[in-house]
Amino acid sequence: MTKIHFRPYNPNQTVLFPQRIDEDIAENDPVRMVDALVEGLNLESFRKLYKECGRSPYHPRMMLKGILYAYMNNIYSCRKIEKLLHRDIHYIWLAGYEKPDFITINRFRNRVKKEINEVFTQTVLLLSSKGFISLNVEYIDGTKLESKANKYTFVWRKTVERNRERLMKKIHVLLGQIDDVIAREKSSENNEEVEFTPAMLTEMAGELRHALEQVSEPSAKEEKTELKKKRKQLKELEEHRDKLQEYDCHLETLQERNSYSKTDKDATFMRMKEDAMRNGQTKPGYNLQIGTENQFITDFALFPNPTDTLTLIPFLQSFSNRYDRMAHTVVADSGYGSEENYRFMSENGMEAYVKYNYFHMEQRPRFKPDPFKAENFYYNEEHDFCICPMGQRMRRIGTRNVKTASGYVSENARYRAVRCEGCPLRCRCFKVKGNRTIEVNHRLRQYKRRAKE
Repeated sequence: MTKIHFRPYNPNQTVLFPQRIDEDIAENDPVRMVDALVEGLNLESFRKLYKECGRSPYHPRMMLKGILYAYMNNIYSCRKIEKLLHRDIHYIWLAGYEKPDFITINRFRNRVKKEINEVFTQTVLLLSSKGFISLNVEYIDGTKLESKANKYTFVWRKTVERNRERLMKKIHVLLGQIDDVIAREKSSENNEEVEFTPAMLTEMAGELRHALEQVSEPSAKEEKTELKKKRKQLKELEEHRDKLQEYDCHLETLQERNSYSKTDKDATFMRMKEDAMRNGQTKPGYNLQIGTENQFITDFALFPNPTDTLTLIPFLQSFSNRYDRMAHTVVADSGYGSEENYRFMSENGMEAYVKYNYFHMEQRPRFKPDPFKAENFYYNEEHDFCICPMGQRMRRIGTRNVKTASGYVSENARYRAVRCEGCPLRCRCFKVKGNRTIEVNHRLRQYKRRAKE
């Protein structure tokens, strides 16, 4: 029988000269990139988060290395990070044998939320200095992230405003009924025009309560009934005050949004791309906008707007505020194509590769433009008139200003035909009585023409 010789194995073997732990980590391992990156960052802003007294805290550079490397490997649990700091050679090397527990890791992570944004900016600038990116081009796209909040915890602005208006009318009626008890100008004169606040109602309720306490207990039945009625009105006034305060809190939380979730007040209700029921149900979520260059993320921002159109300008301004410069070239899909966005990029000297609605449809080989749509009518720029499909000249009759949800005002030129009666194409052109009137946005037409080029 052949004798087999195994290699010596002794897990308790000691060595005369201890090895460095990084000797077992490859030179091209991503953990070395994280280490070099964090070592090159300026973390002076982290110092203000610590106190001079008490026990010496863990170094923020060490904590940041461990968290960033864990995030890079899709590990976000503080308990898992703590376990890796005890077991994984990569984490042990990054932490220098330090072993913070999961509570410490979580506290650090929550404490440095604002500073992490600065770390991101420094990282992108470092990539720019190394030549990986130029910060001259920004590829923009967005995605909707569904919140973990319950989808039935919605608060809608229109509902709150409507209920608040109804409540205000009830308050006016109630104060008119108790005016004989509280005689004062602000509740008796121009009562219909007063916009009451919870503080004003609290003051009124206090005066009414004080007035009722001064009244001695009546003996007559009618007086007892009247006193009971006034006490009921006082209770009703206090209930209206509490409800008004609740509505005001909702409006304060909403700010410029149309909705929010009670269990996640930062989330806004919007339609998601994944709709299993196919009923267009709104769910609480966020609209995340991301700018990239050469596959590196250069900027990010969260918006409450369900559509991408209203996010482009503030997102470009966010890029400018972060790096003190504007991107020279912007690339985005048709969700960002609007007159306001095109004009902003043009006025700021940006080269826009931004599509518009129906851009892809127009590129199809079988696509044929509808000759009866106003945007397809021939326009004579020199004499400012349009030509309908029948060849009739449509004269300029004025301009209509259209205000968008963002407050931007666009100008639509209005043109009207002269003789539509008896036209053989009338049934295909339009169905209302009289001569056809169209509106044309010449500025948007020009921007679309540039986008095609």
